[in-house]
Amino acid sequence: MPAVSSSLVATESTRVRWWIAGLSGLVILGVALVVLSSPAGSKEPPLVPSVLAKINVTLNAGAGVFLLAGFAFIRARKIAQHRFCMLSAFALSSVFLVTYLLHHAQVGSVPFRGVGWLRWAYFTILIPHVLLAAGIVPLALTTVYRAWTGRLGAHRRIARYTLPLWLFVSISGVVVFGMLYHSGG
Repeated sequence: MPAVSSSLVATESTRVRWWIAGLSGLVILGVALVVLSSPAGSKEPPLVPSVLAKINVTLNAGAGVFLLAGFAFIRARKIAQHRFCMLSAFALSSVFLVTYLLHHAQVGSVPFRGVGWLRWAYFTILIPHVLLAAGIVPLALTTVYRAWTGRLGAHRRIARYTLPLWLFVSISGVVVFGMLYHSGG
């Protein structure tokens, strides 16, 4: 078994793994359905971000800040502060999911207007962002579950992978927003 796989061996019961997989599947399916179905009568996509889009980017940035602070706290062995930051990041990401779905249900997908190298850069960031955003759902749920149930060794092993991926998703989400609405296209 490769080193990465052996460090992530599931320690959850079959029931918990099914719950995490089911909830992750529902989230991913919900996002896919909302994003792929544009609102009826949609004409010209907005040039300025809606209030919900601004809330989304703020929640994403906030989650990123809490993730970084949580990492700093755990490195300093400040467990209570780490727990607060990580649960705050999880809460902000959860609220983000709701507002993201509401925004896309109202607006649909906003096309990127940039051209040339900027368009290439946008999709170079967007594609891994989307793929990792789907993958972070079960990782974050599992990481939080392991901490919540006091299995800190298993929590640490998966958190080493969850944190940088989750951080990438949060930061790249902010970058995608900036490029989408401020690319000058």
